[in-house]
Amino acid sequence: MFEKILILDFGSQYTQLIAKRIRRLGYYSEIHPFRTPISELTSPDIKGIILSGGPESVYNKTSPKITEDIFKIGKPVLGICYGLQLMVKLLNGRVIPAKAREYGKTELEIKNKTPLLNKIPKKSVIWMSHSDKINSLPPGFRNCGSTENCEFAVIVNEEKNLAGLQFHPEVTHTRFGNELLGNFIKNYCRMKKNWVLEDFIKRTVTEIRKKVLSDRVIMAVSGGVDSTVAAKLMSKAVGKRLTAVFIDNGLLRKDELEEVRRNLKSRLKLNLKVIDGSGLFLKRLQGVTDPEQKRKIIGKTFIDLFDKVSRAEKGIKYLCQGTLYPDVIESVSVKGPSSTIKSHHNVGGLPARMKLKLIEPLRELFKDEVRELGKELRIPSDILNRHPFPGPGLAIRILGEVTKERLNILREADAIYVNELKLWKIYDDI
Repeated sequence: MFEKILILDFGSQYTQLIAKRIRRLGYYSEIHPFRTPISELTSPDIKGIILSGGPESVYNKTSPKITEDIFKIGKPVLGICYGLQLMVKLLNGRVIPAKAREYGKTELEIKNKTPLLNKIPKKSVIWMSHSDKINSLPPGFRNCGSTENCEFAVIVNEEKNLAGLQFHPEVTHTRFGNELLGNFIKNYCRMKKNWVLEDFIKRTVTEIRKKVLSDRVIMAVSGGVDSTVAAKLMSKAVGKRLTAVFIDNGLLRKDELEEVRRNLKSRLKLNLKVIDGSGLFLKRLQGVTDPEQKRKIIGKTFIDLFDKVSRAEKGIKYLCQGTLYPDVIESVSVKGPSSTIKSHHNVGGLPARMKLKLIEPLRELFKDEVRELGKELRIPSDILNRHPFPGPGLAIRILGEVTKERLNILREADAIYVNELKLWKIYDDI
């Protein structure tokens, strides 16, 4: 059992920030859709629940809703912005439209003491973003903080371990946001710190070894942060039984292949296999000018080659992917997966096609945590700080048909740009 703070997502742009803040404080947190059944929220490993903000009004017919049953299961609950308003409405308080939408910095003044506000100054800067406001409190609640335009900015019901904030503690503009979240977790949830990346490494390596046993693992690597960290972590668990495959699609930056080979094989000692697919990629891209069609051709060609490589390798039973936590969250977001704006180049279609068992060692981590994990794994900083480069490579930077001549021109231009960034020591700032 791994204790956690569970965040129910009501569509706020800041929801992931809540989880990140809590993890940085040393507590494990997860984001779940607001539709999560009550039966799943009663698990003893859930030490507290946070209701996120959201862009809707609690009075809109289509706004995300929960039932008052969530307040009857004995878990501490913190409502933030929309989450606060939903709590108040469900518990028979009153929420009304504000005369004007409040957005931006304002000053919070503490009116009454409460464990939620421990070590918070009487006056401090907070960040507001709301259109509705509380008009009257539910039974059992008391008001502990106000702003110039918001009477009920901090409310608590300490008997039932319920609390609410009309502002956003998760954003950096709220001066003592970390302290507020920490107070809720320590004083309401009674949870001990349990999120340390060093422990994550030990736990993940143990789990991988139990799962894989003596079988072999294959994964595609790009030389980017996610796949490099995933490969290094997997290698720590299974050693040379991991085959990391890099496919040269002919669309790489200048000297990219040599850099990837040096970084992954020579410096990180990974079992790297390089496949030259440049001719096939360029052949399939002949005459193609539409960017979306380019992406689809590149994605399919990548899968074809990777599938061929995996079939040629004997004893492969597992496919490792560098899926991150935001990818997992998006698949169960408030309104479901985002509508497709452009196709995303990844190997998401591989597991079913290849009939391999899937391992995603980074699926619990945010991007910033992946970089921190890389540091724990002693991956050099110049590898961890490499600029991201899309799978379709230079092809999507070329207007019109992709040709060798155009690729060479673009490679040189890109190399000049990157060299200047490094010369002026601003590469890591961009």
